[in-house]
Amino acid sequence: MNAMTQTPAPNPLLTDWTGDFALPPFATLTPAHFRPAFDAALAAHRAELDAIAANPEKPTFDNTIVALETSGKDLDKVANVFFVLAGADTGEAIEAVERDMSPLLARHSNAMYLDRKLYARIGDLHARRDSLGLTPEQARVLDRYNTRFVRAGGALEQAAQDRLAEINERLATLGTQFGQNVLADEKSFALILDEADLAGLPDFAIAAASAAAEERGHKGKYAITLARSSCEGFLQFSDRRDLREKMFQAWTKRGENGGATDNRALIAEMVALRGERARLLGFATFADYRLDDSMAKTPQAARKLLDDVWGRAKLKAGVERDALQEMIAAEGGNFALAPHDWRYYAEKLRKERYDLDESEIKPYFQLDKMIDAAFETATRLFGLQFKPVDVPLYHADARAWDVTDASGQHVGLFIGDYFARGSKHSGAWMTSLRDQQKLKGDIRPIILNVCNFSKPAKGEPALLSFDDARTLFHEFGHGLHGLLSNVTYPLLAGTSVSSDFVELPSQLYEHWLEVPEILQKYALHAKTGAPMPKAMFDKLLATRTYGQGFATIEYTSCALVDLDIHALPDADKLDVAKFERDTLAAMNMPAEIVMRHRLPHFQHLFSGGGYAAGYYSYMWSEVLDADAFEAFSETGNAFDPATAKKLRDFIYSAGNLRDPGEAYVAFRGRLPSVEPLLKKRGLADASVA
Repeated sequence: MNAMTQTPAPNPLLTDWTGDFALPPFATLTPAHFRPAFDAALAAHRAELDAIAANPEKPTFDNTIVALETSGKDLDKVANVFFVLAGADTGEAIEAVERDMSPLLARHSNAMYLDRKLYARIGDLHARRDSLGLTPEQARVLDRYNTRFVRAGGALEQAAQDRLAEINERLATLGTQFGQNVLADEKSFALILDEADLAGLPDFAIAAASAAAEERGHKGKYAITLARSSCEGFLQFSDRRDLREKMFQAWTKRGENGGATDNRALIAEMVALRGERARLLGFATFADYRLDDSMAKTPQAARKLLDDVWGRAKLKAGVERDALQEMIAAEGGNFALAPHDWRYYAEKLRKERYDLDESEIKPYFQLDKMIDAAFETATRLFGLQFKPVDVPLYHADARAWDVTDASGQHVGLFIGDYFARGSKHSGAWMTSLRDQQKLKGDIRPIILNVCNFSKPAKGEPALLSFDDARTLFHEFGHGLHGLLSNVTYPLLAGTSVSSDFVELPSQLYEHWLEVPEILQKYALHAKTGAPMPKAMFDKLLATRTYGQGFATIEYTSCALVDLDIHALPDADKLDVAKFERDTLAAMNMPAEIVMRHRLPHFQHLFSGGGYAAGYYSYMWSEVLDADAFEAFSETGNAFDPATAKKLRDFIYSAGNLRDPGEAYVAFRGRLPSVEPLLKKRGLADASVA
């Protein structure tokens, strides 16, 4: 057979994946496969949706809801693989596909949720729900479908639906561009240093900077990048105030440097479009729309929590600031504390007060040991076991574990991708290649944690800061939420819960990092293998509330600005930089602290918008997680079996089977108290530094 008559090879994205764990065939995938695979999968799903909508039979749960739940198999497969790569191992070809597909995927979503015939069937079932003989899970699925369609505009008149469709497509395009702009700014900057510029940096930071420089083609030099673990470490240790300022400026100016990657005009347009969408759906502002389907219910409820914490945090941050300024004066410094100074002097003061130096702590937090610590916690709480497996993945840095339960049954596959690189977006997140469900058989999940820790020099262990270790536990908490999911219907699986509840499993899991049984076993020195000395361990735990005024201001300012910008009744002439300045000034933001995520690079809000008007969720969930861990503390056992079983049954494995408030009460027996949060952050007595 000559080349002209050869049958084209099938697109690997659209074949049955028969390898280990039914993983995607990463080895044979190229960016060129995605567009034709998306086109075919979208067409197939559209045909399935049309058939459901046109079904002449009276709507039933099976011919409408189950049919929806079992549709779009190929689209799920293709999209899951693509967005893993677009986040964790992207490049020009993937970014081009992402720009092309974002509006097309939004158009497809519009066609589904604005299909009047399809919504009529769902609405009919919802109206008759009490007479259908549904199980509680089926009733929940039906209710969630009805809510989704109504909130998407399924019940609106045609003209309003047409405008919604235009808005959604444009927002999808803008969100993609926003994220790619931030990544471009991060990739284009590195602070290249000579040996003379390294004063104050500990050995592990120098080794990581050397590896980063070599990766960027500057062998023999040292590079500080805009990966958070690299940047913050430099700000914490470098004696060079001029270089700290230069690094801090680059970090805070991402997305605001003018030119093609400047995000300010994109933000203004997105905020205006979100407000218009909310008004079309009957809400005064986007914040009202967003929180209507959350645990908080209203922006006022979210703001009350943030305002209560903000006042206490400002008092504590003021005490912290004064102590740092006194240290500067004692050293003979004739300057006012600036944002690029805070981490440096806070670390020096911590060392002075507690005889505790981050450079002495960090060798005890080896990445591999912290992974083992997170796994053992899951073993002791939930009976899970983790076995490394050698399977083909999308990048050499990624690794995988087969997760089994106490009886040896397969629970899911867990993939960890921990190191920063130029092809990866910043931050840390959990995602999936496959979600758990039972509707099409016992489908087991494939869950990923993606982080951006500094990669060590060859042959050296990867070392984490204590905050990095906390991030690892946090993301693994999300991972367990996906791995332990035990529902029938895909719509309810894993992390498919409201955004102010989804952080509960992740933030709660952070508590076990500080449990002495875990920390003492796995905090082993990278060179000597010796466990962390008890005196150091005690001092580390004693500093848990140190610097919490600063940390709380950094976070809470972001959450308040988020609520404010999405509560604007009219954003058509929004000046993003002025809005940020004016809002912070009205809040009396301390001049020495900058928002953890300034608006031009605030990807939680504008790169897809998953947390738009919802960044408060971390604090809301922290009320839940602090109270939830008290349930274990009250038993005197951080691994109490009965409490762990309730935690698994009603939180980690329950997906969206229940309203979040009902789920929490089922676990705890009552709604949470805010007092454990204030205690955890050291804000119960805000005057104490």
